[in-house]
Amino acid sequence: MKFLRPDLDACERLLPGLADRLAEVPFAEMEAPGSPAIRLFRDHGGPNLLVPRAYGGIGADALDAVRVVRALASLAPSLAVATAMHHFSVGMLYSVGPLYADTTDIERAVLHEVARNRSLIASGYAEGRSGHGILTPTVQARPVPGGYLVSGSKKPCSLSRSMDLLTASVSLRGPDGVAEMGLLVLPADTPGVSVRDFWSTFPLVGAESHEVVLDNVFVAEQHLLRTPPGAAERLDQLNEAGVIWFQMIIAAAYTGIASALVDRVLRAGRGSAAERAALCLRIETAGFLVEGLARRIMDDDLGNDCAAASLFTRFSVQDLITKVVGQAVEMLGGMAYIASPTVAYLACAAQAIVFHPPSRSSMSGAVDDYYAGKPLFFS
Repeated sequence: MKFLRPDLDACERLLPGLADRLAEVPFAEMEAPGSPAIRLFRDHGGPNLLVPRAYGGIGADALDAVRVVRALASLAPSLAVATAMHHFSVGMLYSVGPLYADTTDIERAVLHEVARNRSLIASGYAEGRSGHGILTPTVQARPVPGGYLVSGSKKPCSLSRSMDLLTASVSLRGPDGVAEMGLLVLPADTPGVSVRDFWSTFPLVGAESHEVVLDNVFVAEQHLLRTPPGAAERLDQLNEAGVIWFQMIIAAAYTGIASALVDRVLRAGRGSAAERAALCLRIETAGFLVEGLARRIMDDDLGNDCAAASLFTRFSVQDLITKVVGQAVEMLGGMAYIASPTVAYLACAAQAIVFHPPSRSSMSGAVDDYYAGKPLFFS
């Protein structure tokens, strides 16, 4: 069996022709600002990957989804990182159902919109902010007649230039004056929403991870979901679902980026057979860890235990990627590193997994909480 075959097969089955079209684009063009990757992803139905068939989507299960993400990341790293939060947002639309009694209309409207127009969702959650959980609000909402005025910003926010919809967690004051979390979904062209350049480094620049600013954006009451009273336990469930989906998609994406380096080693026949086998052992272990997490989701084995497993998976994958990148770069050799910027680019891009939450230090506290029988929440 050829390397990455199950992943590429899943991609071809669910998004026919996309991998071949991405492979035709020169790598430097693929990873540059204005890359055609996001357009190709949209043209081939990528936004619909996790949208259920009942809404007109592809309805991929978690296992197929992580295989597709890994395949795409091996061909177009910025694309996989950019669309990770789109997949996360689609997954979270289901997770809010048990928490908010009035989500049905919004959920249906958004999923139908994604399926019908292949719309892309950007996420204004706290991902990327040190010391904050994935769902921690980054923007503030204040009540006004007929709705709310929302202000704040999210940086970095992937898909900032290509987004059709923006989802975000917001902080607002309840009747007792205590801050509570709400969720909003609004069109990207809503007055008051703007994008500022933010991403300055060269790896993953094609992910469009800039700053999205909300400046007194009016949001109608029906588009901002407030947390109902006494929902602490269900908020824990929402956080757990967010942790699981986020860690799974991110781990799959960066496994794919590191896989691109492994693929170059195998194609060039670098190193001995034993060294190549050792390299494959590490990267396939990372892939199988992610797939194991996906299978738990498919079995509805969610909750605190699965959230903990997602953290163990993510950090195990992160450590494996660090070793794979170093070993692959060494096996490719100095001349390959000098002759093409692709090797250095992939090495840098794969290491960016360390910047996604949680930090290793906060993960330690989460593990302590887990084994003490507490809900798993981290910053």
